Amino acid sequence: MNNRIFNFSAGPAVLPVEVLEQAQSSLLDFDGTGIGIMEHSHRGAAFCSVLDQTIADCRAIADIPGDYQILFMQGGASSQFFTVPMNFLSAGETADYYVTGSWSKKAVAQANRYGTPHIACTSEDRNFCYVPQEAEFSPQPKYVHYTSNNTIFGTQFHSEPTVPDQSHLICDASSDIFSRSLDIRKHGMIYAGAQKNLGPSGVTLLIVHNDLVEAGSRDIPEMLQYRTFSKNDSCYNTPPTFGIFMMGLVFKWILKQGGLKAIEEMNEEKAGTLYSHLDNGNLFRATADENSRSLMNVTFVTGDDELDKKFIAEAKQAGFDGLKGHRSVGGMRASIYNAFPAEGINELVKFMQNFESKNS
Repeated sequence: MNNRIFNFSAGPAVLPVEVLEQAQSSLLDFDGTGIGIMEHSHRGAAFCSVLDQTIADCRAIADIPGDYQILFMQGGASSQFFTVPMNFLSAGETADYYVTGSWSKKAVAQANRYGTPHIACTSEDRNFCYVPQEAEFSPQPKYVHYTSNNTIFGTQFHSEPTVPDQSHLICDASSDIFSRSLDIRKHGMIYAGAQKNLGPSGVTLLIVHNDLVEAGSRDIPEMLQYRTFSKNDSCYNTPPTFGIFMMGLVFKWILKQGGLKAIEEMNEEKAGTLYSHLDNGNLFRATADENSRSLMNVTFVTGDDELDKKFIAEAKQAGFDGLKGHRSVGGMRASIYNAFPAEGINELVKFMQNFESKNS
């Protein structure tokens, strides 16, 4: 695989090489069946076995209790922005939202269609460069929603918010799912698009408590009810079979690394190496407040737009792709998800040091 370069894309993102190699061999002949994995019926024994094992490994990775459902849906995490309030929020009812970036703002906009979203806190006053430490909840929120990691702005919740009694905590964990230890029991629901830490785009993982599965509205289309997916093992219609298969391979890879604790230690070391240079170098600086920094998306600038563009162009020529920051922040963004190799961080820091010596 000598022709692979370092892929810092925010998503779809880098996958473990061994997972890609396993998938490659399964495209023509899965498990000796003579049929490729993408060609198997979602109701056939071969795929049913994949689905069962993927769910079992998911439970093992995050110690997911039996009273939580593991579901696979389509439409990406953005579809959950309206599916969540469509199921759990009615006119005259309130849900509370932590607004810490673009995706949580979009979630609030969708909730407005069905009930009354209350902004419990926001960091928009400083362009979302921090995670608020305090929140003001409404009197009786049906649920409290937060985005655990903010891909665009490089911030991350370092612990789960504490919510009012009788309210469910719902998390959009798309960009840091299974990157660190996770207390499922503090959440009523966690959802995540796969394309950053779990697999290819096109499949969304949901971990939902039984109470919420049954509490959802029945007066909406079946394909938007969580109970439909629960009762039909996510196979009410044809699910994204290849995406689920790939997710299963990634789950096996996570377990092979030593589980979430080992993954978290790897991520802390990778991010620590890059942040250390940003804090101690003489040209680049991180844009996120130190106590809110993400382990997954490191955003940084030089302070000079033209110099940023020069760095991005030269980095790409040197084999570092996907470093251009989002227009909301500018500068650079290094997305270093679970599968991103530590070697890539070390090589990037060397390149940054060389660039500094020539341009400071």
